[in-house]
Amino acid sequence: VSASGSIHLLHLGPHLLSKPEMIREQHEVSVLGDHQNPGPVMSTVVNIQTDTVVPDHIVWSLFNTLFFNTCCLGFVAFAFSVKSRDRKMVGDVIGARSYASTAKCLNIWGVVLGIFMTIGLIVLLVFVLPGVMQAVMSDPDPRGPGPAHPWPE
Repeated sequence: VSASGSIHLLHLGPHLLSKPEMIREQHEVSVLGDHQNPGPVMSTVVNIQTDTVVPDHIVWSLFNTLFFNTCCLGFVAFAFSVKSRDRKMVGDVIGARSYASTAKCLNIWGVVLGIFMTIGLIVLLVFVLPGVMQAVMSDPDPRGPGPAHPWPE
């Protein structure tokens, strides 16, 4: 619709509309004619707020639940992520942000503690286990020197 109120059609080519359909549309435009009221055209703009993006960190929480579930932090973070998603679905953006913030904090702590525990396990396996294995292999009898049987001779 132009500023004068007339309707303009966009011709998309003969491959989309057959000849009778094009003629029918041209006839409808000519029947409608120009806009009857020559006064100024008033318009109202309505701004509809789209969904505010609130990250719920559910994928991160699921990852932490499966791989870095240190002290069950991943599982608790997953629960808070689900609560955040539920709050977002009902339109409670403030509640969704609160639950998402808690899930994010729990995920950070879960990853940090999980990495520390993984590094600790590697250090344990690399440095402590060989020493223990060497101590066990050097003394095959843990009872020490003495008779091989438990009864006296």
